[in-house]
Amino acid sequence: MTLESKKRIKTKQKLLIFFLLLVLIAIDYPIIDKALKGFTEDYEMGAVERIIDGDTIVVNGSNVRLLGINTPEKGEKYYEEAKNFLESEMLDKVVKLEKTQEDKDLYGRKLRYVISENKNINKKIVEQGFANPYFPSSRDKHYAEIWNAWSECIKSNHGLCEKSANYCARCVRIRELDQDKDEIILENTCRFYCSLKRWTLKDEGRKKFIFPDFVLEREVLIKVGNGTNAKNVLFWEGKNYVLTRSGDSVFLRDNENMLVDWKSY
Repeated sequence: MTLESKKRIKTKQKLLIFFLLLVLIAIDYPIIDKALKGFTEDYEMGAVERIIDGDTIVVNGSNVRLLGINTPEKGEKYYEEAKNFLESEMLDKVVKLEKTQEDKDLYGRKLRYVISENKNINKKIVEQGFANPYFPSSRDKHYAEIWNAWSECIKSNHGLCEKSANYCARCVRIRELDQDKDEIILENTCRFYCSLKRWTLKDEGRKKFIFPDFVLEREVLIKVGNGTNAKNVLFWEGKNYVLTRSGDSVFLRDNENMLVDWKSY
């Protein structure tokens, strides 16, 4: 076979492949287009039109829930500060919305990391002490970054990370989180009893336990979980579960909402 013949065969093969691609695109263009977008588009740009609260904004007419964080609810300490922080950082600005594993939540809100002026706002609001890490479903690529921000917040001792000055805060601690039994075990290592009245236990999200007029005795363990009230057992009432199986954190706060202890798994 001459060199010229080989060139003609290669040219015909290329034309045939090109023709087949055109046929496939013509037959199933929408599916191919959607697949390509899924692989190439993991973010979108948009203008921030409104700040709903510390972890929810409106971009191009769509509600967007910031991933990896949870901020205080209305009426709770630092609710206004979190909202004001987002307003100062990105209201009326064009931002980048980055998605990870999940696209939307149960309420139809887009789940996104928000990048403004090359800054990860989700991370920054945790550093400022206006949000805690929140990963209810799975750990994404920003998981370590968000928890590093929480560590920096703890070192700075401000906002939600501010350490309690209560005299019992140095010896009351979360000893164990048992997600299988759905129990949280506290212990008191002081040489005196500690009143936990109006202290709170809260998970990463909205589940909160408020202590009644209760005294934690010396070296007595308290289990807070779903079950029947018994001696030294407090019932986290009205919840089907407290600790999520995919990982969770619990924050113990005094009656002034100052951080006593926290633990995650």
